[in-house]
Amino acid sequence: MSTPIITEGFAPLDVPGAGKPCQTYYKVLGDLTSGKVPIVVVNGGPGSSHGYMLSLADLALPSYGGAPVVFYDQVGGGRSTHLPEKNGDVAFWSIQLFVDEFHNLLRHLSLETYDVVGHSWGSMLGMEIAVRQPKGLRKLVLSSGPTAISLWMESTRKLLKTLPQDVQDTVAKHESAGTFDSPEYQEAIGRYNKQFTLRLDPWPEEVRKSFAEMDEDPSVYLTMQGPSEFTITGSIKTWDIRPELHKISVPVLLTNGAFDGASEASVAPVFQAVQKAKWVTFGKSSHMAHWEERERYMHIVGDFLQAP
Repeated sequence: MSTPIITEGFAPLDVPGAGKPCQTYYKVLGDLTSGKVPIVVVNGGPGSSHGYMLSLADLALPSYGGAPVVFYDQVGGGRSTHLPEKNGDVAFWSIQLFVDEFHNLLRHLSLETYDVVGHSWGSMLGMEIAVRQPKGLRKLVLSSGPTAISLWMESTRKLLKTLPQDVQDTVAKHESAGTFDSPEYQEAIGRYNKQFTLRLDPWPEEVRKSFAEMDEDPSVYLTMQGPSEFTITGSIKTWDIRPELHKISVPVLLTNGAFDGASEASVAPVFQAVQKAKWVTFGKSSHMAHWEERERYMHIVGDFLQAP
């Protein structure tokens, strides 16, 4: 089986208020001139990198459709421009910034028609892109992305309560004291993540690397989200796209895991509001079915994207 060609580069990005030139790193697997509709992968975080999504390189293989796959790092993460000096600047780190960056990358790559696969925050961003009804969007995959942060917090708090009491007590203690940097609190987050973020042991190197990179510069995550998946204090804490979902006019594939912070209640509004929507729950997965049930995930996503 031939390996898809890989093209890497940087798209210049003009970010108002950045105070310096910015750029978006991208990696393309396959040939954008092949005639097949490219798949643009939008990673989570906010503030993570494309690395933990690299299992989706499978979609560039002939057995899963063979479409070119575009990965990129959102500004503030991975190999794109970092702006740690903007940590805490909620006006700067806006959702519109990331919507604009997405379309800037499409222009740079001359992509007129495209599919989007978003994960977690990337699914939220995918919804934000889709409700604006861009001309070139053909199909949309929303994996483990809530439709409102209030629903996400409700779900992750329920999951937290299923962990041992000592973990719950540790979280409560450090939340009350505001000591989120405490090693004890970080260990509690780790206990949560092993059950409800990625249920593989060990974690794939690509995932570990993405998490380590975000730890080195957590500016975007801390500003927009907060200290953890279940304690959201950042600018997206009031985010709720449910009133806009009826504007999504393209076919949507919705996925989540049985042990996912993106619970049924948090993703169901898409299924209810969008006319052409399909929903698959992965019974052995938490928040990363693209690793936990990799082959089944790729078949389902590939079949959806390649269908007429």
